[in-house]
Formats: sequence, structure tokens, C-alpha cells
Amino acid sequence: MPVLLKTNETKPGTCEVTFVNRKKVEEVRKKLKPDSTISQLAESFKVLGDSTRLKIIYVLSQAELCVCDIAALLGFSDSAVSHQLRVLRNMRLVKYRKDGKMAYYTLDDEHIESLFKEGLKHVEEK
Repeated sequence: MPVLLKTNETKPGTCEVTFVNRKKVEEVRKKLKPDSTISQLAESFKVLGDSTRLKIIYVLSQAELCVCDIAALLGFSDSAVSHQLRVLRNMRLVKYRKDGKMAYYTLDDEHIESLFKEGLKHVEEK
């Protein structure tokens, strides 16, 4: 049963009165994720908030590549790419496999590619 808590001044995008639907609040409260999970997600989004790292994510969504390939594609130095890959790897957004002396990078899993594609779709549709 909704409960009237207080009356607000009318502002664009706000309700004129505040009601709390206790049943809905409790249903959603049961689904809340732990703070640690939300913090990890926030850190992932921070890492993805860098255009260089997003470019790396994009090229890795197209193919498995080594540091030299990524550097050549994006016009960055090998060391700059290595640094960004380390950040992405530490956040479990990319992974690598060794083949002899070469390390080949891919996205960590399909969720990263899906997240990138959905974000790209969002900005391209506007």
C-alpha cells in the first residue's frame, strides 16, 4: 500500500508528492546487488571511459591481435598499447594467449563485446 510521506514543490521531472510503495520497494530491495559488486561494475565502466581503451576493445572485437598489430592499427606505440592492455587485463576485460614469444589478445568473454556493441548502438542511433 503506497504511503504519502511529504509534498514537494513542483519541479520539472519530479513528482508533486512523494509516495512509497512498500511492496515494490521490498521486492526491489531483495534484488539489490552487494556494494562490492556495484563497485566492481563502476570500476569497469571507469576503465571503459577512456577512448584509447575503447578503441582497443573495438579492434579486439574484430579479431585476435598482438600488441604490434593493435599499435599499427591505432597509431600508438607498443608501450602505450601494452600499458592499456595491462589495465584492461587487470579488470578482466581482455585476456591473452601465448604462442611462442607472441601474446595474442582477445576480449575476455562475449559479455564485453555485447556491452561494447550495445553502447555503440546507443550512441549511433541518436
